[in-house]
Amino acid sequence: MATQMTQTPTKPSAELMFDTLNAYQRTAGLKAAIELDIFTAIGQGVNTVPKLAKRCEATERGVRILCDYLTIIGFLTKEGQEYALTPDSAMFLDRRSPACLASTAGFLALPEFLGNYQNLADAIRHGQSAFPGEGTISHENPIWVQFARSMAPLQRPKAEEVARLLNADAGEKWKVLDMAAGHGVFGIAIGKHNPNAEIYAQDWGPVLAVAAENAREAGIASRHHLVPGSAFDVDFGSGYDIILITNFLHHFAPATIETLLRKTRPALAPNGRAVTVDFVPDESRLTPVRAAAFTMTMLGSTPAGDAYTWSEYERMFKNAGFSSNELHSSLDGQAVIISRA
Repeated sequence: MATQMTQTPTKPSAELMFDTLNAYQRTAGLKAAIELDIFTAIGQGVNTVPKLAKRCEATERGVRILCDYLTIIGFLTKEGQEYALTPDSAMFLDRRSPACLASTAGFLALPEFLGNYQNLADAIRHGQSAFPGEGTISHENPIWVQFARSMAPLQRPKAEEVARLLNADAGEKWKVLDMAAGHGVFGIAIGKHNPNAEIYAQDWGPVLAVAAENAREAGIASRHHLVPGSAFDVDFGSGYDIILITNFLHHFAPATIETLLRKTRPALAPNGRAVTVDFVPDESRLTPVRAAAFTMTMLGSTPAGDAYTWSEYERMFKNAGFSSNELHSSLDGQAVIISRA
């Protein structure tokens, strides 16, 4: 006679609740380590508390607690009294690494973001951003200068992916509009791959100054032109072979997006393509996790922004008069949509 196995039910646990309520400590700890340059120091062999305290001009108690905490949450390892970088930390947090993303803390951990999430319940009640007024989409918000200076390393691999998708290396004569260019890396990537591409970067003037710096460093300044002003108001011109709309549409409600797309479509050449890069969750709005969770960023920082599904984007582009759209999914949560006029 078969024996029926009984399964002991898992006991409820408050661990997730306390981990989440204390999650601000993870943000603060990582931000402090980046500011003190802990990861670079350890990567260079400065790997004990006394040596790190001297290098970082900090107290031994503070360094010990911080490094132990970073070990507990997975950024460091510890053997005896010596710390070492994990593979992820070595790649993304040691400033000597070409893939270092430490600069992103300059935007993602801004006090304006962290502080305003304290009032998230009010934002949900009243349908407003936790930020004052129009939040991050307010006119010429200086936060976008910080974004441009901090976030370029994060987007360079995606910009390279877009350049490959468009076959920029073929060297066709292109006129490219980089809408809401920010750091400008998407247009710059195309300009580097295609010596026959003229790039027109549109954004608010102070932000474009950062894009212009990046274009000079990339060696394409002579083909990098500035179009200052709001994407909703400025004259784009016409005849663009490529229009880049990268990490921008999620800030707005569908009706506002359609208004912008209706303005965008006539600026394309007859065979031109609009290339959208954005977070696109599946229809359940639960996966991919990074794309789906991005909705919380929009809830806290904009009055009406969201992460839209593929069916929602298809509908918006169709309503704006685009003839076809194709989705290129990506494991990082940022999809690429190529739309034809």
